[in-house]
Amino acid sequence: MKKSIFTIITVCILGVTSVYSQNIKSPSEFLGYELGSHFTRHSKVVAYFKYVSNTSKNVKLKKYGETNENRPLYVSYISSEENIQNLEEIRKDNLKRAGILEGNSNSNIGIVWLSYNVHGNEASSTEAAMLTLYTLITKKQDWLKNTIVIIDPCINPDGRERYVSWYNQTKSTPYNTNPDASEHHEPWPGGRPNHYLFDLNRDWAWATQIETQQRLKIYNKWMPQIHVDFHEQGINNPYYFAPASEPFHEIITDWQRDFQIKIGENHAKYFDENGWRYFTKERFDLFYPSYGDTYPTYMGAIGMTYEQAGNGRSGLGITIENKEILTLKDRISHHTTTGLSTVEVAASNSSKMIAEFQKFFNNSNLKTKSYILRGDKEKINNVIKLLNKHEIVSCFSVEKSIKAYDYYSKNTKTIKLTKNDLIVSTNQPKGKMVQVLFELEAKLSTPITYDITAWSIPFAYGLHGFSSEASLIKNTKSSNLNSVTPIQINKNTYAYIHKWNEISDAEFLGDLLEKKFNVRLSNSDFSIHGKNYKKGTIVIMKGENKHIANFDENITKIANQLKTPLTSTSTGFVTSGYDFGSSYFSLIKPKKVAVLAGNGTSSLSFGEIWHFFETQLNYPLNRINTSYFKQIDLAKYQVLILPNGYRSTKEAMKKIKTFASSGGTVIAIGSSLNNFADNDEFLLKKNNSEDKDSINPSDNLTPYGERQRTDIKKRITGSVFKSNIDNTHPLAYGYTTNYYSLKLSSNAFKLLKEGENVGYFPKNSKSVSGYAGEKALIKIPNSLLFGVEHKGKGKIIYMVDNPLFRSFWENGKLFFANAIFLN
Repeated sequence: MKKSIFTIITVCILGVTSVYSQNIKSPSEFLGYELGSHFTRHSKVVAYFKYVSNTSKNVKLKKYGETNENRPLYVSYISSEENIQNLEEIRKDNLKRAGILEGNSNSNIGIVWLSYNVHGNEASSTEAAMLTLYTLITKKQDWLKNTIVIIDPCINPDGRERYVSWYNQTKSTPYNTNPDASEHHEPWPGGRPNHYLFDLNRDWAWATQIETQQRLKIYNKWMPQIHVDFHEQGINNPYYFAPASEPFHEIITDWQRDFQIKIGENHAKYFDENGWRYFTKERFDLFYPSYGDTYPTYMGAIGMTYEQAGNGRSGLGITIENKEILTLKDRISHHTTTGLSTVEVAASNSSKMIAEFQKFFNNSNLKTKSYILRGDKEKINNVIKLLNKHEIVSCFSVEKSIKAYDYYSKNTKTIKLTKNDLIVSTNQPKGKMVQVLFELEAKLSTPITYDITAWSIPFAYGLHGFSSEASLIKNTKSSNLNSVTPIQINKNTYAYIHKWNEISDAEFLGDLLEKKFNVRLSNSDFSIHGKNYKKGTIVIMKGENKHIANFDENITKIANQLKTPLTSTSTGFVTSGYDFGSSYFSLIKPKKVAVLAGNGTSSLSFGEIWHFFETQLNYPLNRINTSYFKQIDLAKYQVLILPNGYRSTKEAMKKIKTFASSGGTVIAIGSSLNNFADNDEFLLKKNNSEDKDSINPSDNLTPYGERQRTDIKKRITGSVFKSNIDNTHPLAYGYTTNYYSLKLSSNAFKLLKEGENVGYFPKNSKSVSGYAGEKALIKIPNSLLFGVEHKGKGKIIYMVDNPLFRSFWENGKLFFANAIFLN
């Protein structure tokens, strides 16, 4: 009887080397312990991959980057000796298939990319990566004749090391399988996220994290036909593999759907042989574009997620619901089996797989030919920077009139393009990804999805978007960023003027405050020297900065380093509005900012705040853990941030109230608002206006099997809503009277009876993009988005929707900066 993959894997785990192994040590032999008996440190994983690369002619290792904590990131190329020698030619040939490079493709080599451990505490997959590498080069060389396998053994080394270090310090010897044991309960924040506590599996499209940015550079050099992302899920779940569940995005081809089934059937064969439980076509859909399965799919690959039971709870072994013990060795075997099975199917279907991959990049059937972005130059620049990460072409327009669909008015009309409008065409190799990222509304076959249902770039970046069926560009080169003319030193300056409408403006302000410049905020529109300036403009007067040595040189240097425009004036006498000496120009005082972290807060929300301060604001942030919050003297701080998910104790709420009453500013985000809502000491009230409409007794007669689809009507799954904004308030300086907010839940709060309702959803408010259930929509009209409650000498700023969500909703970040600096 033919040996199964599982039999081979079992032998490999035990460290027995066959005569075909090229005398290469197995992972167990190299590490000095049986694979699966310990979690392997990242340095040892890297050492094994280096060892194999140095020993085998079938393997080449390449470093592609480093993490925030300076751990190396590698990919390993595995193929026949001949293919390894011709690696660069094969790579270029593959890009010709996609139309990224010119010329005809001649080779018939398929490319399979296997990515492991994007979530650090789903730690079995990196162990499986070592075994998969070893098995391929010692047992499955026939598959490598027409296939290049790329293995990234650990996408998230920082998170994995956080988990492995904790587990090795905590576990019993021998390990304890009791789920109650401490080794099965990770402390906050857990090993799942990266250094900045971001979920890297949701960062592919937005590329906010350094790991993603570096990975995309090498991914886009290869553009594989198959990409697999290895994960773990709850301890009692069976194994999950493709095919995925609905909804599928409409651009996914029939071939991509069908080939997932073929791969899944091959996996099932091996799982059936061994009696392993598994499921397909449930839970994990192919819709939101920022996952390790969807992003590759929209780039022409067969993108798949594989989910093994386990995650951070399992450790080396844990007793599950059927009283059996799930071990790390089991988890390694399952992941290795699906990895090898994937390569097997690819090798057996290489020609067809390559031909269909090439067909994917024919975009002639896309109805929308061009997307147009209009707005602030710096915001346009930020979109160009994002597109450049994906090697997507964009260019500036020429002046002409076209018919286009307006995202704001939701109708087709004639518009006149200007030379400052950015055009992103679908007539390019990655045109389907362009559609996914820019379309106003992606079609949903079912509203039951794994993630958010709206993300359109024009809304995310605060730009006016249009789509057109007209082909507007034929360029194959990306546009250059809008340039800023370097500022020249002017010794005759009375004051410097700086705009306020984009997050880099807040970075400039923060830099000035750190360097002890006196900066003033305009609380009224004004004009001077023929230029108009809005509320929120900042003014730095030489006369009140005499303490700054070489004032002109220093402020000019700061502006030029940040590449931000700065206007000088020789007078404080304005043409209209109030002169610079008026009380309408208030002094902006430096802020010492604290944020709560630890148990009772969302690690993701805290990570978004931490990342924002360190990588965009470049302004000091004081992290205070909830475990010792009661001991902290808050009097030394001016701003206290409560992340989404924060659950306060009565004692902590008393401390927070005292802080605000004494003059501090509290910023509450998302579900942290629940600590204040319906509390007699605060003004915030939940909006339960739907209750009277939901008491119908017939509602509880819905058949049990239909309840999931009925319950979804009560949810909002990441949808865009248009809000009204009071941009005369400092919290909204830099905005227009409307803002498109990404609403992540149906939570809603009534408008404040006192204080200021700075942002709110108007009457008859409904989703502009994305899914919002009809019952959830009842609560949104006339509900709060951003509000300010005055408490004694200070204030509480309520942010119902998270403006820093995953760091990709760029247009919300200025609200957050305003809350920090201008209130």
